[in-house]
Amino acid sequence: MISINNSFTIINSVKHKAMYNLKSATHEFLSHCKFEKNLSPKTIKAYEIDLRQLLEFLSKNKYSSVVIDVEKNQLREYLESIFSLKAKSIKRKIATIKALYNYLEFEDKIVVNPFRKMRIKIKEEKKLPRVLNMDEIRGIFKYAYGQNRYTESETNFSNFESLRNIVVLELLFATGARVSEIAHLQDSRINLDSGEVSIKGKGNRERIAQICNKETIDILKKYRKISNVRIAESGGYFLTNRFKGNLSEQSIRTIVKRMGLKADVQTHVTPHVFRHSFATLLLEKDVDIKYIQSFLGHSSIMTTQLYTHVNREKQKQILRTKHPRKDFSSTEALLS
Repeated sequence: MISINNSFTIINSVKHKAMYNLKSATHEFLSHCKFEKNLSPKTIKAYEIDLRQLLEFLSKNKYSSVVIDVEKNQLREYLESIFSLKAKSIKRKIATIKALYNYLEFEDKIVVNPFRKMRIKIKEEKKLPRVLNMDEIRGIFKYAYGQNRYTESETNFSNFESLRNIVVLELLFATGARVSEIAHLQDSRINLDSGEVSIKGKGNRERIAQICNKETIDILKKYRKISNVRIAESGGYFLTNRFKGNLSEQSIRTIVKRMGLKADVQTHVTPHVFRHSFATLLLEKDVDIKYIQSFLGHSSIMTTQLYTHVNREKQKQILRTKHPRKDFSSTEALLS
């Protein structure tokens, strides 16, 4: 027999679920992601955008935003409405909504997860990453160093900027880091005596990047020496801008793109192209892919295997020197 108190509890629980809407659910979910899962601000921002778009879709079509009212068919309609987006974007938005509903199910906010019996398969076209060859990288560095006009007796920002831009390139190529990782790199995480750089990557996972090239270390030391005040005023960020704040991701992209254009590189140069090139060139030097996985901060070796393509020149070189056909000639075959 159910007691009166238990009856009230059940009734209140039903009422709560009947009033519990997606806006409240989203707020709770994002708080969970921030304070319990400790996800990066960038990831949380992406989740927020994706879930807001779902709410806007429900409102536009006059569907209820109460969580228990949202039906599988309505979610299917939403997926159809975003079908024109790139496959990667669609997959991310689906993953976000699934994560929300998994959270609601785990917290007993819902009884039935509408995604449980939905089979969604998005085929994402696999594209080989763009990479730079050594001549192109050398050309970009040559241009950057040729623009360096900084002397310790000068305070002109444009002269300081020319040195900082070199440091941007050196960090990207030395570590293979993502643009977000470089933009938010704190000075305290760089040990120029040992060459160790502590990088906070996706999911707040930390890894150590080792810088071994003396010229790279020297230019970083020079930059740090003349940037102590700027770094302190920026809140400890290693790369600073004109206003003594941290250098943004978009600013880094602009710097790298401009350097590529000035060096007459035909490939569209981005920070991620430097990351691709870092991985690919190491593979061409016969570095084990498991080490490259560690350098790049990939949680899965499957992600790293994207970089195992070999450019055409390398293919020609390998086949020219290693193919067994070169071990005999047609003349030998006729004479034998």
